[in-house]
Amino acid sequence: MAAPYETHRQQLELILRAWGMPPVNAAITAEIMSYADLHGIDSHGISMIPSYDERRRAGKISMTAEPKIVHDRLVAALVDGGGGLGHLNSHVAMNLAVSKARTLGVGIVGVRNSAHFGACGYYARLAADAGFIGMVTTSAAGIQVAPTGGAEARYGTDPIAFAAPGRDGEPFLLDMATTTVAAGRIRNKANEGLPTPPGWVVTKDGAPSTDPLEASQKGGFLTPLGGTADGSSHKGYGLAAMVNILSSALSGATMVTDPAHTKAPGTMGIGHFFMAIDPGLFRDPAEFRAEVAAFCDSLRATRPSDPARPVMVAGDPERRNAALRRQSGIPVGPGLLAKVKAVAEAAGAPWLLG
Repeated sequence: MAAPYETHRQQLELILRAWGMPPVNAAITAEIMSYADLHGIDSHGISMIPSYDERRRAGKISMTAEPKIVHDRLVAALVDGGGGLGHLNSHVAMNLAVSKARTLGVGIVGVRNSAHFGACGYYARLAADAGFIGMVTTSAAGIQVAPTGGAEARYGTDPIAFAAPGRDGEPFLLDMATTTVAAGRIRNKANEGLPTPPGWVVTKDGAPSTDPLEASQKGGFLTPLGGTADGSSHKGYGLAAMVNILSSALSGATMVTDPAHTKAPGTMGIGHFFMAIDPGLFRDPAEFRAEVAAFCDSLRATRPSDPARPVMVAGDPERRNAALRRQSGIPVGPGLLAKVKAVAEAAGAPWLLG
């Protein structure tokens, strides 16, 4: 089924409030989750509700936590998320980075003691919408990826996002996992009983697999960006290591290789990193935005190998999805819909999605 954006967003907010999240915090979190679904990032929106419910029931996520600024020094700050969901923590952190960039040209904010925060690109876009370059990274909870040459999972999907303002409403917006695909896309296949495409996962022995439960339940792995050593998987591996250094080593969150990661009581121990840079430190901001817009237009003007599939730049596919879904509604597969409905009913939240 497909529901209008506002109905979809309201359903998420009702579930969060039924879990005890304060109204303002629930509204912010629901907006960020709905942003993911609206833009076609189906792995990071409503599909996370069953996982959040499981972690909430296990005492790993607090629905009443409020982020606190524990260090604030000129261009940098550190936020403690209090064991809460990462959306509110990250909304506070990037807005703080943007505020510092307005005053000082640069803002850098780390977050510790947090949890999953949804789509990385949402926060990078906050910076771009304010006229700044934005960069975001986060550590992950699931340890499902083996380093290049390894036969043991040591890290997660560890995403990174980068945004730069160009034409109004069309920032360059790169949002990517450091694995071939985000774990949520594999989870969505499992929810609907579908196989994964070749190359997404491998068995514990490194053999190709299309089983969506391979990495989560059978000892296999997600593939790093690059897929194989011959395909330069060391690049995805290296980016993942960089993400963990920025997100966790810098903020004091639990390192992904620490045996205690995600196991401390009352928290998932996730860390995030946010940076906003004012292009006015280097040149006239309007000239910078115009150059970014012209650069993106030049890339789009590249002669396509398939005339039916024009060249796009980072952010275009998501904007296209958002335009379509604002018209036709946000789809949710029947398997996932049944799981979310059961969570809503158990929490006593009104059900709006049919």
